[in-house]
Amino acid sequence: MTNELLWLAVFMQILMGGTDTLLHHEFTERLAWQRSAQKELKLHALRNFIYAILFGAFAWGVPTGIFAVIAIALIVAEVLITLWDFVEEDLSRKLPATERVLHTLLALNYGAILILLLPELWAFAKQATGYIHFDYGIGSYALMIASAGVLLFGLRDYFAALRLDNLKELPAANLIEKLRANQHILITGATGFVGQRLTKALIENGQNVTVLTRNPEKASALGTPINIITDLNEIRDDAPLDTIINLAGEPLANGLWTTNKKQKILKSREHIADEIYRLCKRLYVPPKTVITASAIGWYGLRDDENLTENSAPKDCFTHEVCNLVEQKNNRLKEFNCRPVNLRIGLVLGIEGGMLANLLVPFEYGVGGPIGDGSHWMSWITRDDLVRLIIHCLKNEEIEGPINAVASEPVRNSEFTKMLGSALKRPAFMPMPANFLKLLLRDFATELLLASQNVDNTKIIEAGFKFRAPTLEKAFEQILPIKDRELKITNPSQEYYF
Repeated sequence: MTNELLWLAVFMQILMGGTDTLLHHEFTERLAWQRSAQKELKLHALRNFIYAILFGAFAWGVPTGIFAVIAIALIVAEVLITLWDFVEEDLSRKLPATERVLHTLLALNYGAILILLLPELWAFAKQATGYIHFDYGIGSYALMIASAGVLLFGLRDYFAALRLDNLKELPAANLIEKLRANQHILITGATGFVGQRLTKALIENGQNVTVLTRNPEKASALGTPINIITDLNEIRDDAPLDTIINLAGEPLANGLWTTNKKQKILKSREHIADEIYRLCKRLYVPPKTVITASAIGWYGLRDDENLTENSAPKDCFTHEVCNLVEQKNNRLKEFNCRPVNLRIGLVLGIEGGMLANLLVPFEYGVGGPIGDGSHWMSWITRDDLVRLIIHCLKNEEIEGPINAVASEPVRNSEFTKMLGSALKRPAFMPMPANFLKLLLRDFATELLLASQNVDNTKIIEAGFKFRAPTLEKAFEQILPIKDRELKITNPSQEYYF
């Protein structure tokens, strides 16, 4: 391997492959925590083991004879595995544009490597079996480091694939109890983190579900039967509609709060609320209930105060957003609709939300408290939130603001400690508050550092029972624990683990 172009192509492949693994597989796509990625992870593991052998074999020389033939066979196997991986990726997930571009560059560069390497390797295969030693200087050490790196990631992917066997999810239908079948329910935001789970639960429970979406292809994966619309004007004036569940809106936590971003957040919620108002106004029989997603940000920035639905707010951007949503929803009383405003806490699940973003850094041992960790975190698991939405749907006495949080808020320091313990990792690396405020400004102050100690007495008194009332129980249900099995004997039981 004396060809300078070949060396350049190999190092470019290592650099791009490492970028793809860290940026996409680990951080943005979080494949190690995606149930649908189990087969893909196994393919990645096998391919990385092959890379480890090849990088190690070529680090200090060139194999000859039978050893060279084995190297060629491994290269062919790697190509076949990569093609299989491409097919599996298309079946199991939608690749982001950056990953598709990087895969294209990797494929082109790998083609160049094969063109340059295989003729030389075939020539060495014709020689007597052995190993010709070469000292490539820094190149040898670089290949050894690459060999060790892909071996480690191969082991990571292999054990992550095995771990996914423990990530068993409660069947969505078991989240719903004693709900009259064949109700007509409209859901906005059905393809989101909470909306997907809610929609599947209602479909599997025998409800007539209509979803409003900008992405019909994604919505079609939610299950059948389902009615997909892209505009509320597609609903006839005489259409039967029992309930509207409004979960739509520009996400708050997926980008910096620039002036433009804040306007998108507000306008998206105002737009869908006004559309729902116009729909209710023209329907011959308006829906009985409209449940909309607000948030505990309604209360603003607080310290240790115990916050009930009757607590006064403090002004900030998150309060402005939530207040807009709630005021718009309350207008529907004029059509005899029952408005329910869910002030939702931090929603926990591995499929999305804050917890999903913390899993990778905590698993790598670089997690820790935010600032001094003293601020309160009021949370709820995704499944309990879905159950709470259904509880509000079927209990007509529930109206107005509802704190959708579990029974035991925790301080951030306790949250990080318990998460580290659940993952069997240390959690001692804090994120400095001043740095976050300087970098992210209001986003850090209102989302990452906000303290809200929220009380859920109102929903408890309305008869709701949490399956994960404590953070310990939540992590037991959400995160994998070796040898734990999901057992369901009765859909109405309180706990399933």
